This record gives sequence, structure tokens and C-alpha cells, in this order.
Amino acid sequence: MKQKVVIISGASSGIGLALAEKFLAEGSVVVINGRDERKLQQAAIKLNDISATVKAIPGDVSNIKDCERIVSETAALFGKIDVVICNAGISMRGLFEETDLQVLHQCMNINFWGTVNLCKAALPHLLLSGGSIIGISSIAGKKGLPARTGYSASKFAMEGFLETLRTENLNNGIHVLVACPGFTKSNIRNVALSADGTKQGESPRNEEDMMSAESVASAIYWATIKRKRDLILTFSGKLTLWLNKFFPWMMDKMVYSHMKKEPGSPLK
Repeated sequence: MKQKVVIISGASSGIGLALAEKFLAEGSVVVINGRDERKLQQAAIKLNDISATVKAIPGDVSNIKDCERIVSETAALFGKIDVVICNAGISMRGLFEETDLQVLHQCMNINFWGTVNLCKAALPHLLLSGGSIIGISSIAGKKGLPARTGYSASKFAMEGFLETLRTENLNNGIHVLVACPGFTKSNIRNVALSADGTKQGESPRNEEDMMSAESVASAIYWATIKRKRDLILTFSGKLTLWLNKFFPWMMDKMVYSHMKKEPGSPLK
């Protein structure tokens, strides 16, 4: 990945920031993106301690014009684009019957359309470089999680889009990876939306028992190098998918029971 040009959305914190740190440490040129310009610049200052080959370009990936600008500025600065990592995302928690539909729309706009928009803008450059598209998904994109309808739906849609994009470009040299990290220590749960659209605030899960963003980033980096198709990082994630394939009725009950144990869960 030395001298490869990498765009990472949602890179102000969490997995996105850890990915930027990893790719920079391995010699890549990294463009970080985020909606909050202040936080993005703070991240850029931190990343400059690793390498000066980092550029911060603010923008909202749910806006196609912003994505086109991010891509055009990157290409103008560095002459090419080799890797696009669609990491920007937002979560939610609330029973569907109690949730404002704008919460679901927001999840779809950022998680799904953010991926589509960035891929659409970058695809011509990736076709030239034979590059990689990395989608940061979730086990929630393979097994529907109760009280996470908007989040699960957006990740299912994201994975369907990326799988189709991969198949369309089988003979064009483009690599598409769908990565499912599992629960990771980050601020995604703190800024997750409640049923009424307000930010959740305190995480409902024990963050100490989760994977670190750095370990997730390292695994995604090596999966990119190996041009892997899928990456599922946790044993529990792999077990969930295996059991859901053969015993879906049982997994429905197990997932419901597990999510019900969250503090403040809306599940009864």
C-alpha cells in the first residue's frame, strides 16, 4: 500500500480514524473525510504525527455533490485514487412502531446512500487503477437486529449494492470487500439516534468487552492487501451467521433475548 491513495469517509474518530492511522503507517497517502470540520481537522493534526501524507476534506457523503468534490479534489492533488473506504455510518435504537421515520431515512442516507454516492464518484478512477472498494458493514447487515430496523436495513442495502457492484466488475479488475467488524469500541453508540431522532448519549453496551478500533483497522488493512471478498471478525459473528443459515427460527429468539438484555432496551 505504499504510495497508494486512500479515501476514508467518517474518519474523524473510531474505526475510520484507526484505518487512517494504519494506512498512513504503511506508507499510503490518505484523504480523511467527515461532516464535522472541527473534529476532522483535529484528526488531521493527530495523523500528521504519523505522516504528512494526509489531507482532510470535509463533506457529507449523503450529498452526491460533496462526494464528487471529495473525489475531484483528491484526484487533482494526487493524480489517482486506489482505495475508497466507505466507513461513514450512523446507528439507531428504537422499536419501529415508536420510531420517527426520519430516523430510518437518516440511517439510509448516510449508511447506504453515502456508500453509493462515494462509489459512484470514485468508480472511474478505481477502474483506471484497478483499485479497491471497502464497505464497513456489520453483522446487522446479515441478521436483522430488533430495535435496530433502520440500521439493519441500511447495512443490508449496503451489502446488496456492493455485492452487485463486485459482480458487475468481475472482469474490470476492481476489488470489493465487505467487512463486518462486530461490536467495536467507538462513539457510534453515543451518537446513535433514539426513536425520536435525538442522540442516544450514553452507550447501552459495555464498551470494555468490545474489539478495539485499532485491531479492526489492522484486520481490514490485511484483507485489503489480500483482496478478500468478505471479512467477519468475531467468533460470535461467524457463529451467528452459521446458526442463522441452518436454524433461523432459533436465531430469531436468541438475538431477541440478547438485545433485550441491553440497559434501557425497548424490547419487553
